[in-house]
Amino acid sequence: MPVREGARVVITGMGITSPIGNTKAAVLEALKTGRSGVRMQPEWRTVAGLNSHVAGVVENLDLKEVLPRKVRRTMGRVAQLATYATGEAVRQAALSEALLSSGRVGVALGSTAGSSAATLEYYANILGPGIRANRGTAFLQIMSHTCAANVALAYGIIGPVWGPNSACASGSQSIGLGYESIKSGMADVMICGGAEENHFTVAATFDLVGAASTGYNDRPEATPRPFDKARDGMVVGEGAGVVVLERLEHAQARGAQVLAEIVGFATTCDAEHITSPDAGGMSYCMKQALARADLTATDIDYINAHATGTTLGDATEAQATAQVFGDRVPLSSTKGYTGHTLGGCGGIESIFSLLMLQHGFVAPNRNLTTPDPACQGPWLVDNLIEKPLRAVMNNNFAFGGINTSLIYVRS
Repeated sequence: MPVREGARVVITGMGITSPIGNTKAAVLEALKTGRSGVRMQPEWRTVAGLNSHVAGVVENLDLKEVLPRKVRRTMGRVAQLATYATGEAVRQAALSEALLSSGRVGVALGSTAGSSAATLEYYANILGPGIRANRGTAFLQIMSHTCAANVALAYGIIGPVWGPNSACASGSQSIGLGYESIKSGMADVMICGGAEENHFTVAATFDLVGAASTGYNDRPEATPRPFDKARDGMVVGEGAGVVVLERLEHAQARGAQVLAEIVGFATTCDAEHITSPDAGGMSYCMKQALARADLTATDIDYINAHATGTTLGDATEAQATAQVFGDRVPLSSTKGYTGHTLGGCGGIESIFSLLMLQHGFVAPNRNLTTPDPACQGPWLVDNLIEKPLRAVMNNNFAFGGINTSLIYVRS
């Protein structure tokens, strides 16, 4: 594949709802001051066998107030979060109703699955009072592409609609799909990102395999601890991150503000193990993104790591990153602030990376007190760094050996 073929793709809008804020200004403040969005979930104590009682939770956002009922009726919480973030991104990009419905605008929005709360209710009704206890709109809330379909309906988008469901890589693969859709000429504008909702069944999934944080239930702000010797697993989180991608000439023609440019994307598969990460596969993905961006490792000024706070995952990612970048590029995982937002992390953490790119700083690894010797190799950031950034990489890695790397440069 020729390097950087086709159209140049820029970012003209960003929308976010997250455990550390529902505006870009609030998120910026949290990243600079080290404020945690992880909270104790006291109601989870009543769930038999569940040992993890903490989560990254979206607060101070009444979705019933900001989304009309006619829009919400086919949405579970995950689609509502995605729609809220989309609205913020669309407003910043100043996309008109005529443009949104022109056929030249598309959607690529992913999540791990549909609404967890709606799914539990749906099957509990089937096993309990019977299928007639479910509303007719129930499946629309739990279908795997609920975020993409509901956003397209809410904004009258008739262009291409993608709904990747690749676990923790869903959001970043969605951005990559949007990028490729514009470069290929399929669309002029793509609304891209991912979302996830908080639910105890999600925490249970990781608790069952010993990957959830259980030792800090009484100190939620002290977990997760990416790359730290005292880390004990991941913390689930919720939120949504959405970016508006646009062909550069199209953005210039309508006078849109260009926030940054996306210049590289790669997605690969380890093809080694369904859950255990592979350093070779991760490093190969990073190298592919650099090659497609026509950049070298020395061009990258910051890397937002996927690191979730698990023993094996963090060590493997540190090894893979060092293979490509050595110890010269600042590396931090913003999951220490939010927990792991799963299908939403690719969009949310891309926005974190873009805010750092815009404002010239690197957020440190939160809760990194004593770096684990197993994570030695890369430059693990333990204090706020303020310096101009030219290019940043955002990495996300998922079950199934799915790897993604995105590269953004300052406009």
